[in-house]
Amino acid sequence: MTIDLPLDIEQVKGFLATDEAQALYQQALTMAKRGPVLEVGSYCGKSTVYLGTACKRSGGVLYALDHHRGSEEHQLGEQYHDADLFDAGAGLMDTFREFRGNMRAAELENTVIPVVAGSALAARGWATPLSMVFIDGGHSMEAALADYRSWASHIIAGGVLAIHDLFPNPDEGGQAPITIYRLALASGLFETIEVVNTLGLLRRI
Repeated sequence: MTIDLPLDIEQVKGFLATDEAQALYQQALTMAKRGPVLEVGSYCGKSTVYLGTACKRSGGVLYALDHHRGSEEHQLGEQYHDADLFDAGAGLMDTFREFRGNMRAAELENTVIPVVAGSALAARGWATPLSMVFIDGGHSMEAALADYRSWASHIIAGGVLAIHDLFPNPDEGGQAPITIYRLALASGLFETIEVVNTLGLLRRI
């Protein structure tokens, strides 16, 4: 399946396999008709382009939540640090300018609502039911648990919870995302739709 996008997605920084992107797009295309979609962890907007394009085509909106200071692995001296996204003056990562440029290039400024804050902070007082939540934020156990606890309860019945970077084998990747995936299943509130590569898709019962 080829998804027609208004920009060259290969030029957007990010970590999302093609089959995962297609699965997110298809879910959002359906779910956005039932209510807003929320993404936790936008980085420079690669997944946001797919989700946002699906929402746009379905007449919906996407909340793109990220503090834009990078996850643990993006920090200075870490494995996935990108010097182009480092604000030397502030001594901090800052991906928001890159993100906004990509939203403009993808013609999504009237579909994507950026929420520049930490996950737990943004969730305080949140009252809008969500048709789909995609969790792809920080990969520490603390960050992943905060994302799950902050947003899973806002998903409507029949809605979708998507979690990225599931690695059953600890030698292949961090265990925080798969831990919250298993917590969601153990809660009895979600059932499996499918797993695509490292993307887990669950439906709210």
